[in-house]
Amino acid sequence: MFRLPLAARSLAALAAFAAAAHAHGDVAPQPMNTDALPDTGEEWLTENPYRGQGPEVWQAAIDIGDSGYNQNCARCHGLGGVSGGLAPDLRYLEAEEFGDEWYVERFRTGYTQNGITKMPAFGELLGQKAAWAIRTYLETRPDDGALDEATGRLLEIRDELAAMAGGGGGDAAALEAELTGIAEAVETGSGAPVADSVAYRAASLIAGEAPDYAAAAKTLTVGLSAAN
Repeated sequence: MFRLPLAARSLAALAAFAAAAHAHGDVAPQPMNTDALPDTGEEWLTENPYRGQGPEVWQAAIDIGDSGYNQNCARCHGLGGVSGGLAPDLRYLEAEEFGDEWYVERFRTGYTQNGITKMPAFGELLGQKAAWAIRTYLETRPDDGALDEATGRLLEIRDELAAMAGGGGGDAAALEAELTGIAEAVETGSGAPVADSVAYRAASLIAGEAPDYAAAAKTLTVGLSAAN
């Protein structure tokens, strides 16, 4: 399928936003608990501070941004960042300073068209940490179809994990390695180097000394169903 280059898709998204007539102004912003994230200071930044602070901060930002986005932004921009077309698909806003500057300005000031608020100004209501958490979540969304080739195998792994959760045998280390390999091949829509895909999440859930096979199986079930 033909796809515009990433920069062109980002510009298209900005143009779509300016023309969108999808009302958002009647939605009361929902507060976000960002205590787990490092402080960003009082002055608003122009580049995502959570992009390069290590895996723990990165994951915390994604988790907080996931919840915050789906409470505050999904009505217009689509569940999981997948737009229905009336507002821009923010997964394709480039994961670099150009995309960050546009994003944070819109987040802070909102958008009004002909005197009607289409998007409220979230800056003072939610704060900078919330802004960058949502941004981190969005820029790690997998590209459309990124898991298509691996879906069949992921469903098989899902079934193996479900059996292991019920007491059955299995090679957890091998499954973790396979999931990690699948996750590393998933591309983001934004150009960010790592995608927070269902394969990545499932691998994380079965890693370490306390693997949660049931949660990993559920993650694959829900994530693959949503993708289809």
